[in-house]
Amino acid sequence: MLTLYHHPFSPSSRFVRLLLGEYGANFEMKAVNPWERHREFLMLNPAGTVPVLVENDGPPICGPMPIMEYLDETRGYAMADRRLMPDHPDRRAETRRLVDWALRKFDDEVVGHFVRERIYKQDMPRSVGGGEPDSAILRIARANIHHHMRYFGYLAASRKWLAGDRLSFADFALAAEFSCADYLGEVPWAEEENVKAWYARVKSRPSFRPLLAEKMLGMPPSLSYADLDF
Repeated sequence: MLTLYHHPFSPSSRFVRLLLGEYGANFEMKAVNPWERHREFLMLNPAGTVPVLVENDGPPICGPMPIMEYLDETRGYAMADRRLMPDHPDRRAETRRLVDWALRKFDDEVVGHFVRERIYKQDMPRSVGGGEPDSAILRIARANIHHHMRYFGYLAASRKWLAGDRLSFADFALAAEFSCADYLGEVPWAEEENVKAWYARVKSRPSFRPLLAEKMLGMPPSLSYADLDF
């Protein structure tokens, strides 16, 4: 049995949920608010961050990229042509580069700001940074997203999938980030039709359905969020 400790609107947690769905793994989820820093969760991951994956009585695997590698090593080879890590070393390196871009650079410069300011801060007490969104931070994120959209547009126009000819971990890393921003209506889809078409293909996969069904109390999703033909 796999147990995933996650936050519903953590992009990295969503990335792992998509991978588990693609690999057909049975798993249960336990929601965590990372800012609460409960002792039980800190015993699993002293960093206090999600996602964390535990299989049976094994040690906790902490962080999206270690979890990605763990799933590839334990389940990838059995997936044959549906394996999400390419076989060639060059393609593997490119896949890892783009996963890192999505989960670190894109998140640090854009999506992480949207999620923290518009979602997390609603539930966080003021003593740990909760309260009203910071409009200055949101302006920065909204300016930064245009640069990333142009680069993703280039990739989507020049390749069948994000990292090459095959669907890979890179596609799900970026799609997980986009899903959180799209829920909030923060993605300028009209700027890059190639990115929009690529994302429509990814979010139409069965593994995406649980994400598209989720709602945040008091904040309905954007009109494009669950629309496969947006």
